Amino acid sequence: MTIKEIKMMKLFQNKTITYIHTVVMSIMLISVLSFITYVIYEEYNEFDREASLLREFYIKKQKKTVSFDTNRVLNFIKHKYENRDLSIDEETLKRTIIETIENLYGREDGTGYIFIYDFSGVKISDPIWPYDVGKNLYDLTDVNGVQVIKELITVAKTNDDNFVEYTWRKPGSAYDSLKVSHAKAFKPWKWMIGTGIYLDEVEKFIDEDQETLQKRLSKHIMEILSLSIILFGISLIGIIVINRIISRELNVFSKFFQKASKSYVLINDNEIYLQRFKEMVTYINSMVEEIHNRKDKLEEMNLLLEKKVEQKTEDLNHLLEKQDSFIKHSIHEINTPLAVIITHLDIFKMKFGDNRYLSKIEAGTKMIANIYDDLSYMVKRDRFVYEKETIDFSEFLESRISFFEEIALGNKHTIVSKMDHNMICYFNKIELQRIIDNNLSNAIKYAKKGTEIMVEVSKESNQTKLQFKTYSTKIEDTKRIFEAFHQEEDLKGGFGLGLEIVGSICSKHDVKIEVQSNEEFTVFSYLFIKGENNENIIA
Repeated sequence: MTIKEIKMMKLFQNKTITYIHTVVMSIMLISVLSFITYVIYEEYNEFDREASLLREFYIKKQKKTVSFDTNRVLNFIKHKYENRDLSIDEETLKRTIIETIENLYGREDGTGYIFIYDFSGVKISDPIWPYDVGKNLYDLTDVNGVQVIKELITVAKTNDDNFVEYTWRKPGSAYDSLKVSHAKAFKPWKWMIGTGIYLDEVEKFIDEDQETLQKRLSKHIMEILSLSIILFGISLIGIIVINRIISRELNVFSKFFQKASKSYVLINDNEIYLQRFKEMVTYINSMVEEIHNRKDKLEEMNLLLEKKVEQKTEDLNHLLEKQDSFIKHSIHEINTPLAVIITHLDIFKMKFGDNRYLSKIEAGTKMIANIYDDLSYMVKRDRFVYEKETIDFSEFLESRISFFEEIALGNKHTIVSKMDHNMICYFNKIELQRIIDNNLSNAIKYAKKGTEIMVEVSKESNQTKLQFKTYSTKIEDTKRIFEAFHQEEDLKGGFGLGLEIVGSICSKHDVKIEVQSNEEFTVFSYLFIKGENNENIIA
């Protein structure tokens, strides 16, 4: 399968046959309309080209007529001049020639007349506008600024085939029309002889031919439209017929699959007519029989497995209950002797003062107490609601630091705190203790020997930051340390539960955690953000 075929299959993925046929027919319709539009566009372009060529042809033809008439009149004058009767004076000969030209040339509508001027611009003959004969019109200009007489005299003198296009009053009309004229020179008398044609006459002929072209174009368009509609109709009927045949075949398959999902049935191949689908029926029936056989075997296996799973589940639940009971009783049993040890250590110190060996025992006992508190919280957190209360945060934090001082000293550390007094916190005391104790415990465990552990509380706008800083090795993965049982250094020991408890408490109360760790130091920051009801606030 090619890339194009794959893209086409994805285009019609999860679509019905009706949808696909609708898309295909829409594409066909758009293609037909595009083709018709293109053909019509080309026909109109051809029509414009023909109309343009037609106009050029008529104008060129009329220019030939104008040039022919001008040359014929010039030849007539030359003939009369060369064969003149010398007994007749020149002025009489000129009048005779002018009268002859005025009577012989011109059309019924007044166009096609011959006009004569001398080289100085004086009008000699104009049968249509005779009132200004003898007047010098050399500097006469039309509405477009064309110096008509001057340019015609120039064309006549140069004896070339140029024409002058200008605006001139048309005989029988009250308006000026565009005119094209040509002129020749009769040098013996210094005459400019010319004639012209009004272009609106040309437009009449062009309009007639354009109308013929328009009718031909309309006929072609109708033929194309009719043929396209017929072809589209035939294609549409073909698609509808094919769609119905395929839909009927697919309905048979659809009904079969609906029944096959609930009961053991096979397809009747007599209901299928298309050869390709008949081949599919054989494979489908074979597959259904195989599935039915395997289903029977699976049902037997499932019955056996269900019984085994039920027994194992019952055994596991019994073990979990025993394990839960063991942990609860173990915690309770640990708490009693632990409390006795801590109490007698305090009494001994009151009576006999500090003792180096007892200090180590006290530090170890407090570590056990911290572990006990973690285990106790884990067992109870899903069954108890830890209510919030107002806590003197400064005093509470100092008490926890004091609790860990012996442990810190035993590990050659000192705890340095920096905070304001009389800071109040609205939080659960047990959960706040777990956050502080686990951070202090980890700080003591992982800080380099002989270094300080810094605890700082600072206010930032609507939030308060609780920060623990130690000089320790870099934490490689600052995200995984809050997962249960994860430890950066296995040699340090422990259960790997402390930071998981801290993370769950912070997530529960929307306390933001930030961890910054490099080769020199590590900082754990906890942002207590003030809520709508002053929850989590340290003030």
